[in-house]
Amino acid sequence: MLISNMEVVPGKKIVKHLGLVQGSTVRAKHAGRDIMAGLKNIFGGELKGYTELLSESRDEAIARLGEQAQALGANAIVNVRFSTSSIAAGASEIFVYGTAVIVEDH
Repeated sequence: MLISNMEVVPGKKIVKHLGLVQGSTVRAKHAGRDIMAGLKNIFGGELKGYTELLSESRDEAIARLGEQAQALGANAIVNVRFSTSSIAAGASEIFVYGTAVIVEDH
């Protein structure tokens, strides 16, 4: 599955638009990570536990996006965007969306 944050896939021609596709995941913080984050807020530095959590969340949301596009018969997704939101105390959503398309070589 080709994924592009542009409205096109370079070197490919969009021959059919299949519609909006999306993927998301909601993750809760780990208590141990919260304690370490609190210490980092005092002393400074990267919150590596949260960086890993967000990376895993993005990967999962992208996989779900791809699954939905594949179910529609797409071979590419264009104009992909990410959004995040706080769902509840200690839980956040990563949401990714784009347009499923069929592309072919020029």
